[in-house]
Amino acid sequence: MVKEIERYGIPIVHLATITTISESVGANRIVPTIAIPYPVGNPTLNEEDEKALRDEMVERAVQALATEVSEPTQFKKK
Repeated sequence: MVKEIERYGIPIVHLATITTISESVGANRIVPTIAIPYPVGNPTLNEEDEKALRDEMVERAVQALATEVSEPTQFKKK
């Protein structure tokens, strides 16, 4: 599905816990997430820290959208 949408010129970011699957299905922009039951959160963090974690992940996804890529690229936490 990701490749088909990009074929129409719409950039896609795939947030994924298992990034090898994202690569195998042809996703070009991949943002690794936290864990399978909580892909974009961490229930062990307090509310403030979890919000910061989510904000950072969304920022990486936005940066990935603005980046030209020609092959699968992971946008990992710095």
